[in-house]
Amino acid sequence: MEPIILSGNQLTIDQVIAVTKGFPVSLDPSVIPSIQRSRLAVERLISENRIAYGITTGFGRFKDKVITAEQVKQLQVNLLRSHAVGVGPLLDDEIVRAMMLVRANTLALGFSGVRIEVIQLLIDMLNHSIHPCIPSQGSLGASGDLAPLAHMGLVMIGEGTARYHGQVMNGAEALAQCGLNPLQLGPKEGLAIINGTSQMVGMGALTVHRAANLSLTADIAACLSIEALYGTDRALDPRVHELRPHPRQIDCAAFMRKVLQGSQMLRSNDPFNVQDAYTLRCVPQVHGAIRDAIAYTEWVIGIEMNSVNDNPIIFCDQDNNEIDVISAGNFHGEPVAIAMDYLKLALTELGNMSERRIARLVDADSNGGILPMFLTEHGGLESGMMIAQYTAAALASENKVLAHPASADSIPTSANVEDHVSMGATAVRQAQQILEHAEMIITIELILAAQGIDFRKRSLPLNQQQQGKGTSAAYHLIRQNVPFLQEDTSLAPYIEKVRQKVADGSFAAISHQL
Repeated sequence: MEPIILSGNQLTIDQVIAVTKGFPVSLDPSVIPSIQRSRLAVERLISENRIAYGITTGFGRFKDKVITAEQVKQLQVNLLRSHAVGVGPLLDDEIVRAMMLVRANTLALGFSGVRIEVIQLLIDMLNHSIHPCIPSQGSLGASGDLAPLAHMGLVMIGEGTARYHGQVMNGAEALAQCGLNPLQLGPKEGLAIINGTSQMVGMGALTVHRAANLSLTADIAACLSIEALYGTDRALDPRVHELRPHPRQIDCAAFMRKVLQGSQMLRSNDPFNVQDAYTLRCVPQVHGAIRDAIAYTEWVIGIEMNSVNDNPIIFCDQDNNEIDVISAGNFHGEPVAIAMDYLKLALTELGNMSERRIARLVDADSNGGILPMFLTEHGGLESGMMIAQYTAAALASENKVLAHPASADSIPTSANVEDHVSMGATAVRQAQQILEHAEMIITIELILAAQGIDFRKRSLPLNQQQQGKGTSAAYHLIRQNVPFLQEDTSLAPYIEKVRQKVADGSFAAISHQL
């Protein structure tokens, strides 16, 4: 595998995904001079006894407490220890890898005043699969993701705990097993490690990547439901969407036409049944708006992962004659928080649409008797797919609670010095929960739509059983994991098998075949 090269300003979401799957990482040699200049600037500030926040002062409310040259290194160690107060379930290794990568990339821009050794250790830990144990809760997303990143930083100095080859051990042992030495922190370095948006951005990158795949999968699921419910593709006519030129609405309609291309299971232009229910007819309008939210979130994450987002920022000229230290607010997570709240709402709507299609698939009264009640031949003795819709409804309802914007909240901290926070890390965690729920809802729709298609095919002549190019591929992928259910059986294992295919992008990959 070719390594992902970190230059500070060219990292992509796809590269983040690659590194979470084990791709190696290396530092672009061209950025080394700027990193070194920034580091020399910090050393000069100390030698000249200049006051600089977080370098020769305390933090937050202690910004006016001057630290002597003899204490500046201990200040950084104390910072990591005091800020490692995260709680809750540990983050998955993939999320931790994304966080580490994003932090290394930010530091590589050369405005943070760290030595190259700091960045290189993060890279070495990635390449040796040393994953700090990082609790998921504790960040306010304002002065960066302080608590989570402090847990990462502790492992870098040989403290804290890490996972290595499936074993949890102390940081020093994990480093030693790979022949790595703990960092001896210099001035500014502890602050540079923790003062940034790396949890938000790392988790956000993984979440929005899965959301993009889920969006395509939901379009395919809707197309399967249209076939199962004897729907029409008239509402996908390109002329309709050109008159309301939201670009992603147009894209969604075009994609659905490709998915359904060649299908003989659709209703022709019937003057006695000219339109379908909204969740079939308005998919491009709703899913297109969801695509807008995903695209916006991708745009925000792409900027943020290639930004300097710590504090203070070190500016210096080529010869370090002019050094300017600016204490500002690039660590504030509001751009990411609002984007992730937007994504939360969009994914909630994706699940809402799917749940209503599920309800129509299982309700013969709603689908005009096209399909048997609860998709079973022996209703009464058997309940069929009845409770699958309950599960989808439960998840959709929970998503509505989680969709409340985290960024609408703020609690002042640090004795009211940090008097507005973004709650961005909360927004990202909730977005991940909503995503997982929506994946499950759409999984249920896929399984039920395939069951409905099989019932429809029974009553159709062979020449009318042909599915669309994309729906046929999706149907066969479902049937590789779930048979037609002749009688009541536990659906949970089948749901999990198909969910894995939804989450890993197998259904979304059908788009490449069209």
